[in-house]
Amino acid sequence: MNTIGNIIKLTFFGESHGETMGVIIDNLPAGIKIDPTGIDSWLEKRRPKSSLSTSRSELDEWKIVSGYLDDHTTSAALAVLIKNTKMQSEDYEPLRFVPRPGHADFPAYSKYAGYNDPRGGGIFSGRLTVLWMIVGAIAEQILAQKNIAVFSHISSIKDIKDVVFANDLLNDEFVNMLKSSSFPVIDSVISQQMKKLILNAKSMGDSVGGTVETIVVGLPAGVGEPLFASCESVLSFNLFSIPGIKAIEFGTGFEITEKYGSEANDPYFYSEGKVITKTNNNGGIIGGLTTGMPLVFRSAIKPTSSIAINQNSVNLQTKKDVEIMVTGRHDPCIVPRVVHVINAVTSYTILDLLNLSVSGLRGDT
Repeated sequence: MNTIGNIIKLTFFGESHGETMGVIIDNLPAGIKIDPTGIDSWLEKRRPKSSLSTSRSELDEWKIVSGYLDDHTTSAALAVLIKNTKMQSEDYEPLRFVPRPGHADFPAYSKYAGYNDPRGGGIFSGRLTVLWMIVGAIAEQILAQKNIAVFSHISSIKDIKDVVFANDLLNDEFVNMLKSSSFPVIDSVISQQMKKLILNAKSMGDSVGGTVETIVVGLPAGVGEPLFASCESVLSFNLFSIPGIKAIEFGTGFEITEKYGSEANDPYFYSEGKVITKTNNNGGIIGGLTTGMPLVFRSAIKPTSSIAINQNSVNLQTKKDVEIMVTGRHDPCIVPRVVHVINAVTSYTILDLLNLSVSGLRGDT
Protein backbone atom coordinates (compact mmCIF):
# COMPACT_ATOMS: atom_id res chain seq x y z
CA MET A 1 0.00 0.00 0.00
CA ASN A 2 1.50 3.31 -1.09
CA THR A 3 -1.25 5.68 0.13
CA ILE A 4 -2.10 6.62 3.73
CA GLY A 5 -4.03 9.30 5.58
CA ASN A 6 -7.52 9.96 6.93
CA ILE A 7 -8.18 13.46 5.60
CA ILE A 8 -4.81 14.57 4.19
CA LYS A 9 -3.81 11.72 1.89
CA LEU A 10 -0.20 10.84 1.04
CA THR A 11 1.00 8.71 -1.85
CA PHE A 12 4.69 7.79 -2.13
CA PHE A 13 6.30 6.41 -5.27
CA GLY A 14 9.81 5.52 -6.40
CA GLU A 15 12.65 3.24 -5.31
CA SER A 16 16.14 3.63 -3.87
CA HIS A 17 17.95 3.34 -7.20
CA GLY A 18 15.19 4.61 -9.48
CA GLU A 19 15.67 7.84 -11.40
CA THR A 20 12.97 9.78 -9.52
CA MET A 21 10.91 9.45 -6.36
CA GLY A 22 7.92 11.52 -5.36
CA VAL A 23 5.09 12.27 -2.99
CA ILE A 24 1.53 13.42 -3.71
CA ILE A 25 -0.22 15.27 -0.89
CA ASP A 26 -3.96 15.43 -1.46
CA ASN A 27 -6.66 17.49 0.31
CA LEU A 28 -4.45 20.38 1.41
CA PRO A 29 -6.72 23.44 1.33
CA ALA A 30 -5.93 26.29 -1.03
CA GLY A 31 -4.05 29.31 0.26
CA ILE A 32 -1.51 27.63 2.55
CA LYS A 33 1.84 29.38 2.22
CA ILE A 34 4.79 27.06 1.74
CA ASP A 35 8.30 28.38 2.32
CA PRO A 36 10.76 26.50 0.05
CA THR A 37 13.65 27.27 2.41
CA GLY A 38 11.81 25.28 5.08
CA ILE A 39 11.84 22.22 2.80
CA ASP A 40 15.57 22.68 2.11
CA SER A 41 16.22 22.95 5.84
CA TRP A 42 14.40 19.69 6.58
CA LEU A 43 16.19 17.85 3.80
CA GLU A 44 19.52 19.07 5.17
CA LYS A 45 18.69 17.63 8.61
CA ARG A 46 18.37 14.13 7.19
CA ARG A 47 21.37 14.34 4.86
CA PRO A 48 24.55 12.48 5.99
CA LYS A 49 27.16 14.91 7.30
CA SER A 50 30.07 13.07 8.91
CA SER A 51 31.86 9.78 9.47
CA LEU A 52 28.87 8.80 11.61
CA SER A 53 26.82 8.38 8.42
CA THR A 54 26.87 6.76 5.00
CA SER A 55 29.06 8.24 2.27
CA ARG A 56 26.05 8.33 -0.09
CA SER A 57 25.15 12.00 0.05
CA GLU A 58 22.38 12.90 -2.36
CA LEU A 59 21.79 16.51 -3.38
CA ASP A 60 18.04 15.94 -2.82
CA GLU A 61 17.03 18.20 -5.70
CA TRP A 62 13.27 18.61 -5.52
CA LYS A 63 10.57 20.23 -7.61
CA ILE A 64 6.88 20.93 -7.02
CA VAL A 65 5.00 20.05 -10.22
CA SER A 66 1.38 20.46 -9.14
CA GLY A 67 -0.81 22.27 -6.64
CA TYR A 68 1.46 25.27 -6.00
CA LEU A 69 1.43 28.81 -7.39
CA ASP A 70 2.81 32.11 -6.07
CA ASP A 71 4.11 30.45 -2.87
CA HIS A 72 0.69 29.04 -1.94
CA THR A 73 -1.27 25.81 -2.39
CA THR A 74 -3.96 25.90 -5.06
CA SER A 75 -6.21 23.02 -3.79
CA ALA A 76 -4.94 20.68 -6.53
CA ALA A 77 -2.96 17.69 -5.31
CA LEU A 78 0.49 18.90 -4.28
CA ALA A 79 3.01 16.76 -6.14
CA VAL A 80 6.73 16.90 -5.38
CA LEU A 81 9.49 15.07 -7.30
CA ILE A 82 13.00 14.38 -6.04
CA LYS A 83 15.93 12.95 -8.00
CA ASN A 84 18.30 10.10 -7.19
CA THR A 85 21.77 10.91 -8.51
CA LYS A 86 24.33 8.96 -6.45
CA MET A 87 23.33 5.33 -7.02
CA GLN A 88 25.90 2.52 -7.24
CA SER A 89 23.62 -0.27 -8.43
CA GLU A 90 26.54 -2.54 -9.34
CA ASP A 91 27.17 -3.07 -5.61
CA TYR A 92 23.93 -5.07 -5.44
CA GLU A 93 24.29 -7.31 -8.48
CA PRO A 94 26.18 -10.07 -6.57
CA LEU A 95 23.37 -10.03 -3.99
CA ARG A 96 20.48 -10.38 -6.43
CA PHE A 97 19.70 -13.93 -5.26
CA VAL A 98 21.45 -13.79 -1.88
CA PRO A 99 19.19 -12.09 0.70
CA ARG A 100 20.95 -9.86 3.21
CA PRO A 101 20.21 -10.79 6.85
CA GLY A 102 18.11 -8.14 8.55
CA HIS A 103 16.81 -6.71 5.26
CA ALA A 104 13.51 -7.22 3.44
CA ASP A 105 15.27 -9.02 0.56
CA PHE A 106 13.95 -12.54 1.24
CA PRO A 107 10.32 -11.75 2.17
CA ALA A 108 10.13 -9.29 -0.76
CA TYR A 109 11.55 -11.92 -3.15
CA SER A 110 8.97 -14.39 -1.86
CA LYS A 111 6.03 -11.98 -2.06
CA TYR A 112 6.82 -10.62 -5.54
CA ALA A 113 8.31 -13.79 -7.08
CA GLY A 114 11.64 -12.04 -7.63
CA TYR A 115 10.20 -9.15 -9.68
CA ASN A 116 10.86 -6.52 -6.99
CA ASP A 117 13.76 -4.09 -7.46
CA PRO A 118 16.49 -5.33 -5.09
CA ARG A 119 18.95 -2.48 -5.75
CA GLY A 120 19.57 -0.69 -2.48
CA GLY A 121 16.49 -2.36 -1.05
CA GLY A 122 14.15 -0.86 -3.66
CA ILE A 123 10.92 0.41 -2.15
CA PHE A 124 11.98 -0.93 1.28
CA SER A 125 15.02 1.35 1.43
CA GLY A 126 15.52 4.11 3.97
CA ARG A 127 16.22 6.34 0.97
CA LEU A 128 12.46 6.83 0.61
CA THR A 129 12.35 8.58 3.99
CA VAL A 130 13.52 11.68 2.12
CA LEU A 131 9.89 11.98 1.00
CA TRP A 132 8.81 12.17 4.63
CA MET A 133 11.13 15.16 5.08
CA ILE A 134 9.24 17.09 2.41
CA VAL A 135 5.93 16.20 4.04
CA GLY A 136 7.27 17.08 7.49
CA ALA A 137 8.52 20.46 6.35
CA ILE A 138 5.07 21.38 5.02
CA ALA A 139 3.23 19.99 8.04
CA GLU A 140 5.52 21.85 10.45
CA GLN A 141 4.77 25.17 8.75
CA ILE A 142 1.03 24.58 9.19
CA LEU A 143 1.34 23.36 12.79
CA ALA A 144 3.45 26.39 13.72
CA GLN A 145 0.43 28.58 12.96
CA LYS A 146 -1.41 26.63 15.68
CA ASN A 147 1.54 26.95 18.13
CA ILE A 148 2.12 23.18 18.00
CA ALA A 149 5.73 22.01 18.07
CA VAL A 150 7.23 18.55 17.46
CA PHE A 151 10.77 17.74 18.56
CA SER A 152 12.88 14.74 19.58
CA HIS A 153 16.16 13.75 21.15
CA ILE A 154 18.29 10.64 20.91
CA SER A 155 17.48 8.98 24.22
CA SER A 156 19.95 6.12 23.77
CA ILE A 157 22.56 4.61 21.49
CA LYS A 158 23.04 0.93 22.34
CA ASP A 159 23.46 1.02 26.16
CA ILE A 160 24.43 4.69 26.50
CA LYS A 161 21.43 6.76 27.64
CA ASP A 162 20.71 10.48 27.47
CA VAL A 163 19.05 12.21 30.43
CA VAL A 164 15.28 11.82 30.66
CA PHE A 165 13.13 14.59 29.26
CA ALA A 166 11.58 16.76 31.98
CA ASN A 167 8.98 19.52 31.81
CA ASP A 168 11.31 22.00 33.48
CA LEU A 169 13.58 21.76 30.42
CA LEU A 170 10.77 22.92 28.16
CA ASN A 171 11.46 26.39 26.77
CA ASP A 172 11.95 27.93 23.32
CA GLU A 173 15.74 27.77 23.53
CA PHE A 174 15.69 24.06 24.41
CA VAL A 175 13.18 23.19 21.68
CA ASN A 176 15.07 25.14 19.02
CA MET A 177 18.34 23.49 20.07
CA LEU A 178 16.90 20.01 19.54
CA LYS A 179 15.13 20.90 16.30
CA SER A 180 18.22 22.44 14.72
CA SER A 181 20.81 19.89 15.88
CA SER A 182 22.04 17.14 13.54
CA PHE A 183 22.70 14.99 16.63
CA PRO A 184 20.03 16.10 19.15
CA VAL A 185 21.02 14.99 22.64
CA ILE A 186 20.21 16.83 25.89
CA ASP A 187 23.51 16.08 27.67
CA SER A 188 26.54 17.16 25.59
CA VAL A 189 28.92 14.81 27.45
CA ILE A 190 26.68 11.83 26.71
CA SER A 191 26.49 12.98 23.10
CA GLN A 192 30.26 12.57 22.73
CA GLN A 193 30.11 9.12 24.31
CA MET A 194 27.42 8.09 21.83
CA LYS A 195 29.43 9.31 18.85
CA LYS A 196 32.51 7.45 20.06
CA LEU A 197 30.48 4.26 20.38
CA ILE A 198 29.12 4.61 16.82
CA LEU A 199 32.61 5.15 15.39
CA ASN A 200 33.89 2.15 17.33
CA ALA A 201 31.16 -0.05 15.85
CA LYS A 202 32.01 1.28 12.40
CA SER A 203 35.71 0.42 12.85
CA MET A 204 34.68 -3.18 13.57
CA GLY A 205 32.44 -3.31 10.49
CA ASP A 206 29.44 -3.53 12.79
CA SER A 207 26.49 -1.28 13.67
CA VAL A 208 24.40 -0.10 16.61
CA GLY A 209 20.82 1.00 17.22
CA GLY A 210 19.09 3.13 19.81
CA THR A 211 15.94 4.91 20.92
CA VAL A 212 14.40 8.30 20.18
CA GLU A 213 12.09 10.20 22.52
CA THR A 214 9.58 12.50 20.82
CA ILE A 215 7.51 15.28 22.39
CA VAL A 216 4.57 17.22 20.95
CA VAL A 217 3.55 20.40 22.77
CA GLY A 218 0.67 22.79 22.16
CA LEU A 219 -1.94 20.13 21.39
CA PRO A 220 -5.44 20.82 22.72
CA ALA A 221 -7.35 18.13 24.60
CA GLY A 222 -9.56 15.85 22.53
CA VAL A 223 -7.49 15.21 19.40
CA GLY A 224 -7.94 11.67 18.10
CA GLU A 225 -10.88 9.32 17.61
CA PRO A 226 -12.22 6.40 19.65
CA LEU A 227 -11.24 2.84 18.76
CA PHE A 228 -9.59 2.55 15.34
CA ALA A 229 -8.30 6.08 14.83
CA SER A 230 -6.95 6.62 18.33
CA CYS A 231 -4.00 8.96 18.58
CA GLU A 232 -1.67 6.07 19.52
CA SER A 233 -2.88 3.73 16.77
CA VAL A 234 -2.59 6.29 13.95
CA LEU A 235 0.82 7.48 15.13
CA SER A 236 2.08 3.91 15.47
CA PHE A 237 0.70 2.91 12.06
CA ASN A 238 2.52 5.77 10.37
CA LEU A 239 5.73 5.52 12.40
CA PHE A 240 6.17 1.84 11.57
CA SER A 241 6.48 2.86 7.92
CA ILE A 242 10.00 4.07 8.81
CA PRO A 243 12.50 1.27 8.12
CA GLY A 244 14.26 0.02 11.25
CA ILE A 245 11.63 0.94 13.87
CA LYS A 246 10.81 -2.15 15.95
CA ALA A 247 8.86 -0.80 18.94
CA ILE A 248 6.97 2.27 20.15
CA GLU A 249 5.89 3.09 23.70
CA PHE A 250 3.81 6.00 24.96
CA GLY A 251 4.33 7.79 28.26
CA THR A 252 6.19 5.55 30.68
CA GLY A 253 5.48 2.62 28.35
CA PHE A 254 6.16 -0.84 29.72
CA GLU A 255 7.29 0.66 33.03
CA ILE A 256 3.68 1.63 33.77
CA THR A 257 3.04 -2.06 34.45
CA GLU A 258 5.31 -1.82 37.49
CA LYS A 259 3.13 0.83 39.14
CA TYR A 260 -0.02 0.68 41.25
CA GLY A 261 -3.08 2.32 39.75
CA SER A 262 -2.70 5.12 42.29
CA GLU A 263 0.76 5.76 40.87
CA ALA A 264 -0.06 5.26 37.17
CA ASN A 265 -3.08 7.60 37.03
CA ASP A 266 -2.39 11.25 36.15
CA PRO A 267 -4.42 13.42 38.61
CA TYR A 268 -6.03 16.61 37.23
CA PHE A 269 -5.86 20.10 38.67
CA TYR A 270 -6.41 23.67 37.53
CA SER A 271 -3.48 25.94 36.71
CA GLU A 272 -4.28 29.48 35.61
CA GLY A 273 -7.75 28.33 34.56
CA LYS A 274 -6.46 25.40 32.49
CA VAL A 275 -6.88 21.71 33.33
CA ILE A 276 -3.53 19.92 33.48
CA THR A 277 -2.20 16.77 35.17
CA LYS A 278 0.32 16.45 37.99
CA THR A 279 2.10 13.60 36.20
CA ASN A 280 2.19 12.41 32.59
CA ASN A 281 2.59 8.65 32.88
CA ASN A 282 0.18 8.11 29.98
CA GLY A 283 2.12 10.35 27.63
CA GLY A 284 -0.63 12.91 27.08
CA ILE A 285 -3.13 10.39 25.69
CA ILE A 286 -6.10 8.73 27.42
CA GLY A 287 -8.76 6.71 25.61
CA GLY A 288 -7.00 7.44 22.34
CA LEU A 289 -7.53 11.21 22.81
CA THR A 290 -5.01 13.87 23.75
CA THR A 291 -5.27 15.35 27.25
CA GLY A 292 -3.62 18.70 26.49
CA MET A 293 -0.40 17.62 28.21
CA PRO A 294 2.77 17.03 26.17
CA LEU A 295 2.39 13.98 23.96
CA VAL A 296 5.42 11.78 24.70
CA PHE A 297 6.54 8.54 23.04
CA ARG A 298 9.73 6.61 22.37
CA SER A 299 10.74 4.67 19.26
CA ALA A 300 13.18 1.76 19.23
CA ILE A 301 15.44 1.61 16.17
CA LYS A 302 17.38 -1.55 15.39
CA PRO A 303 21.08 -1.60 14.43
CA THR A 304 21.72 -0.97 10.73
CA SER A 305 21.31 -4.31 8.95
CA SER A 306 24.13 -3.81 6.41
CA ILE A 307 27.38 -4.70 8.17
CA ALA A 308 30.87 -5.58 6.90
CA ILE A 309 31.00 -8.87 8.79
CA ASN A 310 30.56 -12.37 7.39
CA GLN A 311 27.02 -13.65 7.94
CA ASN A 312 25.12 -16.78 6.97
CA SER A 313 22.61 -16.58 4.13
CA VAL A 314 21.35 -18.65 1.19
CA ASN A 315 21.55 -18.53 -2.60
CA LEU A 316 17.98 -18.64 -3.89
CA GLN A 317 19.13 -19.82 -7.34
CA THR A 318 21.45 -22.66 -6.35
CA LYS A 319 19.51 -23.39 -3.12
CA LYS A 320 22.78 -23.61 -1.22
CA ASP A 321 23.88 -22.14 2.09
CA VAL A 322 26.42 -19.34 1.62
CA GLU A 323 28.34 -16.71 3.56
CA ILE A 324 27.80 -13.05 2.79
CA MET A 325 29.56 -9.80 3.60
CA VAL A 326 27.62 -6.69 2.62
CA THR A 327 29.69 -4.01 0.87
CA GLY A 328 28.69 -0.52 -0.20
CA ARG A 329 27.83 2.71 1.61
CA HIS A 330 25.91 2.30 4.85
CA ASP A 331 25.33 4.09 8.15
CA PRO A 332 26.95 2.45 11.19
CA CYS A 333 23.94 3.85 13.07
CA ILE A 334 20.79 5.23 11.47
CA VAL A 335 19.42 6.78 14.67
CA PRO A 336 20.90 10.30 14.15
CA ARG A 337 19.14 10.53 10.78
CA VAL A 338 15.95 8.68 11.71
CA VAL A 339 15.28 11.12 14.56
CA HIS A 340 14.39 13.79 11.99
CA VAL A 341 12.22 11.38 10.00
CA ILE A 342 10.30 10.60 13.20
CA ASN A 343 9.66 14.34 13.64
CA ALA A 344 8.38 14.50 10.06
CA VAL A 345 6.02 11.53 10.40
CA THR A 346 4.73 12.85 13.73
CA SER A 347 4.11 16.34 12.33
CA TYR A 348 2.11 14.95 9.42
CA THR A 349 0.13 12.57 11.65
CA ILE A 350 -0.79 15.30 14.10
CA LEU A 351 -1.93 17.53 11.23
CA ASP A 352 -4.07 14.73 9.79
CA LEU A 353 -5.59 13.96 13.21
CA LEU A 354 -6.40 17.63 13.78
CA ASN A 355 -8.39 17.60 10.55
CA LEU A 356 -10.12 14.36 11.50
CA SER A 357 -10.98 15.39 15.05
CA VAL A 358 -14.59 15.96 16.07
CA SER A 359 -13.55 18.36 18.85
CA GLY A 360 -14.40 21.45 16.80
CA LEU A 361 -11.19 21.32 14.77
CA ARG A 362 -12.48 19.58 11.63
CA GLY A 363 -11.42 21.53 8.56
CA ASP A 364 -9.43 24.04 10.61
CA THR A 365 -6.10 24.01 8.77
